[in-house]
Amino acid sequence: MLIGELAERAGTSSRALRYYELQGLMESARSGNGYRTYDSASVLRVRQIRGLLDAGFSTHHHPADPALRAGRETGDRTVPIGGGSDA
Repeated sequence: MLIGELAERAGTSSRALRYYELQGLMESARSGNGYRTYDSASVLRVRQIRGLLDAGFSTHHHPADPALRAGRETGDRTVPIGGGSDA
Protein backbone atom coordinates (compact mmCIF):
# COMPACT_ATOMS: atom_id res chain seq x y z
CA MET A 1 0.00 0.00 0.00
CA LEU A 2 1.09 3.58 -0.53
CA ILE A 3 1.84 6.05 2.24
CA GLY A 4 -1.54 7.81 2.05
CA GLU A 5 -3.45 4.56 2.43
CA LEU A 6 -1.28 3.50 5.37
CA ALA A 7 -1.79 6.88 7.02
CA GLU A 8 -5.56 6.56 6.64
CA ARG A 9 -5.68 2.96 7.92
CA ALA A 10 -3.41 3.70 10.88
CA GLY A 11 -5.07 7.00 11.79
CA THR A 12 -2.05 9.23 11.35
CA SER A 13 -0.54 11.53 8.73
CA SER A 14 1.81 10.82 5.84
CA ARG A 15 4.18 13.35 7.39
CA ALA A 16 4.28 11.35 10.65
CA LEU A 17 5.05 8.16 8.70
CA ARG A 18 7.95 9.81 6.90
CA TYR A 19 9.23 11.04 10.29
CA TYR A 20 8.99 7.54 11.82
CA GLU A 21 10.96 6.20 8.88
CA LEU A 22 13.59 8.94 9.23
CA GLN A 23 13.93 8.04 12.93
CA GLY A 24 14.42 4.35 12.07
CA LEU A 25 11.16 3.25 13.68
CA MET A 26 9.83 1.68 10.48
CA GLU A 27 10.89 0.92 6.95
CA SER A 28 9.35 1.10 3.51
CA ALA A 29 10.17 -0.32 0.12
CA ARG A 30 10.30 1.86 -2.98
CA SER A 31 8.27 1.18 -6.08
CA GLY A 32 9.66 1.73 -9.58
CA ASN A 33 8.42 5.32 -9.55
CA GLY A 34 10.05 6.01 -6.16
CA TYR A 35 6.87 5.92 -4.09
CA ARG A 36 7.08 4.45 -0.61
CA THR A 37 5.22 1.15 -0.31
CA TYR A 38 4.26 -0.68 2.86
CA ASP A 39 3.00 -4.16 3.67
CA SER A 40 -0.14 -4.88 5.70
CA ALA A 41 1.92 -5.42 8.89
CA SER A 42 2.86 -1.73 8.76
CA VAL A 43 -0.60 -0.74 10.03
CA LEU A 44 0.03 -2.62 13.28
CA ARG A 45 3.58 -1.26 13.52
CA VAL A 46 2.34 2.33 13.24
CA ARG A 47 -0.34 1.71 15.87
CA GLN A 48 2.32 0.25 18.18
CA ILE A 49 4.60 3.24 17.59
CA ARG A 50 1.71 5.60 18.37
CA GLY A 51 0.90 3.63 21.52
CA LEU A 52 4.47 3.85 22.76
CA LEU A 53 4.67 7.55 21.98
CA ASP A 54 1.33 8.12 23.73
CA ALA A 55 2.73 6.22 26.75
CA GLY A 56 5.56 8.73 27.01
CA PHE A 57 8.36 7.20 24.97
CA SER A 58 10.31 9.54 22.74
CA THR A 59 11.43 8.73 19.21
CA HIS A 60 14.89 9.54 20.53
CA HIS A 61 14.85 6.47 22.82
CA HIS A 62 15.15 4.03 19.92
CA PRO A 63 18.95 3.75 19.52
CA ALA A 64 19.29 2.31 23.03
CA ASP A 65 15.79 0.88 23.46
CA PRO A 66 15.03 -2.29 21.48
CA ALA A 67 11.29 -1.85 22.10
CA LEU A 68 11.27 1.09 19.69
CA ARG A 69 13.39 -0.37 16.89
CA ALA A 70 11.81 -1.30 13.59
CA GLY A 71 12.24 -5.06 14.07
CA ARG A 72 16.01 -4.76 13.89
CA GLU A 73 18.35 -7.49 15.11
CA THR A 74 19.26 -7.18 18.78
CA GLY A 75 21.65 -9.89 19.81
CA ASP A 76 20.33 -13.29 18.84
CA ARG A 77 16.71 -12.37 18.05
CA THR A 78 14.63 -9.70 16.38
CA VAL A 79 12.57 -7.53 18.70
CA PRO A 80 9.37 -6.18 17.14
CA ILE A 81 7.96 -2.79 18.19
CA GLY A 82 5.92 -4.32 21.04
CA GLY A 83 9.06 -5.72 22.63
CA GLY A 84 7.84 -9.34 22.48
CA SER A 85 9.51 -12.25 20.76
CA ASP A 86 9.01 -13.38 17.18
CA ALA A 87 7.87 -16.84 18.31
